[in-house]
Amino acid sequence: MKIEKKVKRKYFKDVADGRKRFEVRLADFESKPGDILVLKEQNDETDELTGRELECEILYKFNIKDIEKFYTKEDIGKHGLVILAIRKSYKHEN
Repeated sequence: MKIEKKVKRKYFKDVADGRKRFEVRLADFESKPGDILVLKEQNDETDELTGRELECEILYKFNIKDIEKFYTKEDIGKHGLVILAIRKSYKHEN
C-alpha cells in the first residue's frame, strides 16, 4: 500500500541525503512493514507542495502507545520520549 504524507523541506532533504532514517507521525492512518511511504516536500513558508517526492519503504513500525508497557505515564511526562535513529556498528579488521 502507498501512503502519502507531507514533510517540511528540511526533513525532506535530510531523508533524501540519508541522514534521517526515521519518521514520527500521528498514528491516524494504517501502515505496516512493506508499505511505501511517499514523502511530499512542502515549502516551509507557504506550506504548498514543491512537486518533489521520495518513496520510502516502511521497515519497522512501533506505536508510541505501546511505550506505556515499559514506562509509567508519570515518567514519560517527567522525562519525555526520545526517538533515536540507530544502525548496527561494524568493526573492520585489517
